[in-house]
Amino acid sequence: ALTLKIDEPAATRVGRLIWRGGIEMKANSRNFGGWSDLHVSPDGRTLTSISDEGAWLTATVDYDAKRNLAGLSSAMLGQLRGLDGKPIESKAEADAEALARLPDGAWLVALERRHRLWRYASLAATPLPVEGPAEMSLQPKNGGMEALTAMADGTLVALSEEYSQKAGTVMGWIGKPAAGGRYTWSSFAYATIADFQPTSIAVLPDGSFATIERAFDMVRGVRCRVMRFDAAQLRPGATVRAEELARLASPYAVDNLEGLAATRGAAGETLLWLISDDNFNPLQRNILMLFELAK
Repeated sequence: ALTLKIDEPAATRVGRLIWRGGIEMKANSRNFGGWSDLHVSPDGRTLTSISDEGAWLTATVDYDAKRNLAGLSSAMLGQLRGLDGKPIESKAEADAEALARLPDGAWLVALERRHRLWRYASLAATPLPVEGPAEMSLQPKNGGMEALTAMADGTLVALSEEYSQKAGTVMGWIGKPAAGGRYTWSSFAYATIADFQPTSIAVLPDGSFATIERAFDMVRGVRCRVMRFDAAQLRPGATVRAEELARLASPYAVDNLEGLAATRGAAGETLLWLISDDNFNPLQRNILMLFELAK
């Protein structure tokens, strides 16, 4: 189990987030790691994640008596398939960075390097390509659509990690479902601060949005900001300005946080789930953290 703060094991709060437990995840498989996005079922029982080497993970979430995160069980690993129906082999093709659960239970996965959107009826199925926004191919090779979520009506909201048309922002997109499994895309700007880029987005139970922004350099290591913004800000052509809920940096538990999910807890509280990508680097960890949003 993780503690929230290394030098203060009793600490239970950072910013507006209340600690509800954390674990370091390990498995005896070389395909385990690189977790880039996250979905947790509304009942909080089932976790799904994808990796930037094309693996998928499902597991049952285990809780302690206080309904805090205690562990994962019944885990299953698999490899995403390409359009040819075969498991994706090469890193260049398998760099899955963002995951959205669609209202019909299918999954939409954003992959970078060769930027594309693939729709999976199940994660073990052969995908169908989905036409993304016009700017999709303009994104930096390793700075593509890193954050993706679907609203209850099927509308998609996505953020590019690095692509920008306006200083101090990155581009975001709104995808409205259209006939034949297509989307009508419009764009907005998402305001950023120096060094920090968005890596994940989730819809909160109240209809607002949470994001993770990540910064990294060799001197200061990884720092992450957990952010929130109201749905009213999300309009074509608008600039979304999110508020900071918490900043995670050493000595607080932090790693290369790339995945975010939100659920409603048993007492009606808003829960935020964060997962990290260890880059298959022995100096990094695959961590899963659970927080409650303070009222």
